[in-house]
Amino acid sequence: MIKQPILKTSLFTAMALIAFAANSVLCRLALGVHQMDAGSFTVIRLLSGIIVLYIIVAMHAKQQRTQLHFKLTTNWLAAAMLFVYATAFSFAYISLDTATGALILFGSVQITMIAYSIYTGNRLNIAEWIGLAMAFIGFTYLIYPNLNSPSAIGFLLMSISGIAWGIYSIQGMHAKTALFDTAQNFIKTLPFIAILALISLPQAQFNLQGTLLALLSGGIASGIGYAIWYTALRGLSNSQAAVIQLAVPVIAAIGGVLLVSEEMTLHLMISTVMVLGGILIVISARSFIQLK
Repeated sequence: MIKQPILKTSLFTAMALIAFAANSVLCRLALGVHQMDAGSFTVIRLLSGIIVLYIIVAMHAKQQRTQLHFKLTTNWLAAAMLFVYATAFSFAYISLDTATGALILFGSVQITMIAYSIYTGNRLNIAEWIGLAMAFIGFTYLIYPNLNSPSAIGFLLMSISGIAWGIYSIQGMHAKTALFDTAQNFIKTLPFIAILALISLPQAQFNLQGTLLALLSGGIASGIGYAIWYTALRGLSNSQAAVIQLAVPVIAAIGGVLLVSEEMTLHLMISTVMVLGGILIVISARSFIQLK
């Protein structure tokens, strides 16, 4: 398999990472600044993601002169995890700032996938255990009681969101048509979206700014962002993709400072270095073993 040009891979990777971080910033702007409710944000985000991904997949099928056919009777676990991720993500950001939420989300995703690797029989070496311990200590320090700690409910919800996204990622590891499968999973969230819409309706707070932010989050940062990421993955190894994603919480933190007027505290910076540094050690150690 011939990899795509480095310049194209670098450009698409940078765009995808910015899109992933943008989801955190857009959600915080909608919920915190424009006071939109989390349920409505989630509904609009997922619906706009469905529309954009369907259009992208349909255009691709037309170019390939193939018939578009979604199978909606199998593997609902991935769709359920996608919905849980998006819903818990939105409700968590009611009480978390951008950088803290992105750190908890990313850390939970990576730890879930590392735990799955251990569960399936992959033993960790000393360096990997040290990295994992460092990440857990970083999380413990993040939630250690002081004025800068995140709320317990916010931390729990974002952890659930990260675990759900981790399971969703594991489900998609062996997908032969990643973009098509993603569009299919988004479409299969429609029954869950309908239930959430009915539950959220009495507390719904719509406004133009919040709605536009939700549309950007679903259609651009999620829909087009995932399509760009899948293109970038053609030029990246699994270990490169994992390490590169360490930049997402950092980009989100910068976005929070610049666009949401949030403060980057020393407490959060130390937690970020410990969590991301620990995960980097695990990924690097495993990559080194695979190269030997």
